[in-house]
Amino acid sequence: MAAIGGSIVALVTPMAENGDVDWAALDGLIEWHIASGTHGIVPMGTTGESATLNTDEHLAVIKRTIDVVAGRVPVIAGTGSNATEEAIHQTQEAQAAGADACLLVTPYYNRPSQAGLIAHYTAIADATDIPLVLYNVPPRTACDMQADTVGELAGNPMIIGIKEACGDANRVAEIRSRVADDFIVLSGEDAQNLQMMDLGAQGCISVTANVCPAEMAQFCERYLAGDRDSAAEIDARLQPIHEILFVEPSPTPSKWALAELGKIQGGIRLPLLPLTAAHHDEVRARLKAVGALS
Repeated sequence: MAAIGGSIVALVTPMAENGDVDWAALDGLIEWHIASGTHGIVPMGTTGESATLNTDEHLAVIKRTIDVVAGRVPVIAGTGSNATEEAIHQTQEAQAAGADACLLVTPYYNRPSQAGLIAHYTAIADATDIPLVLYNVPPRTACDMQADTVGELAGNPMIIGIKEACGDANRVAEIRSRVADDFIVLSGEDAQNLQMMDLGAQGCISVTANVCPAEMAQFCERYLAGDRDSAAEIDARLQPIHEILFVEPSPTPSKWALAELGKIQGGIRLPLLPLTAAHHDEVRARLKAVGALS
């Protein structure tokens, strides 16, 4: 497995207008990402609408992604759940399918304690044999995994990293001070990617990479090669994209943008809706400004 880092796309799940998964479009997106230099793929994360796919669909998307990628870049399967047994099941299935690692969001809605988080992730690590990446996104889950908790979990050899999306870039420094040098920290907030990498993140799991994969790959490559000034220039150009892709609940803007680019159909599942017309012109204008749309 290649090292996990750089620009890792939080991949959308392409759907037909009726909401069925569009498998041909999924294959095409994967090939586009690999050709564009994307360094890793996360199927069935938040951006993949994991909350509205049933378990069979969820696992089928993961397996299809692994098959199409065919080892060319790491596949980090989203297998988190607010039910520990379900997270174990999905992680075991992803492992059997050949995923390189699994991304596990903190249990949502339940609002477990920090001790509950440690027990949850330890149970998953004990029941599987695949590298695990923690995922902290309290604005969506109402559960904030603290740096001390990450530090304790990092002592488990199966837990290799974290996607941090708490909204405070300084959390990266707090985590780095509590973990070994080889523990992977990834930005989960595109608007904060540069700041988080300055504080020790090794890359990002990115929504923006869905629509600007080459630019996001170049940003990460240049930063990790020591060319911060060039990376900062790319980051500044992409900030308007980072912003507009959250003008409505994600992945609504990303899926609309990809449909404009001709990469997918416009399907999205309730309770999410297609992007409202009031935002169409601004999304188009920002995509054109960075050269993503002619």
